[in-house]
Amino acid sequence: MGLFDKLTGTKRPADGVAPRSAAEVHAALLGLNRPDVPYVIRDGREEGADLVAEWRILDPAWQTFFVRNQVSRVFQVRMRLVPEKNEVRSLDQQYEVTWAGDTPRLALAAEAQRGQVHTVSKSWTLGRGEDGGLEATETFTFDSSDLKNPLQDTVLGAGWTWRGVVTGKL
Repeated sequence: MGLFDKLTGTKRPADGVAPRSAAEVHAALLGLNRPDVPYVIRDGREEGADLVAEWRILDPAWQTFFVRNQVSRVFQVRMRLVPEKNEVRSLDQQYEVTWAGDTPRLALAAEAQRGQVHTVSKSWTLGRGEDGGLEATETFTFDSSDLKNPLQDTVLGAGWTWRGVVTGKL
């Protein structure tokens, strides 16, 4: 892995892993959708991609979770399958979220980020420990890797390269 690959987050499959077809990779990525995960992988044609993976912040079943934990950013991975190179090109986007009551509203202004993004948010609760002293307890962790790692693992397991895009077109 070269320096540029490290900067872009590009990962290559293990030696000897036979590349699967584009249809199989596409199906495997969509197969990551489950009701018990806080993200969804969907068609990305409207965004100029083959697939988009994003937090379920607008999904009514998950909205309470995101409101309760006061998530302030939406993270999205746009993916383009390039069959002739056996690679998935990925572009991360992150937007600030503002909440009006229990309804999220995307604010696409100054806090938008594009390229390869890694973000971690944590919530802590202060309380008294067993010894009576003040103690902080982590109550919530929000890590973009929780969304991105399953995508990368699926692509690499299919014998394809995961190529991060920093600038330019997907």
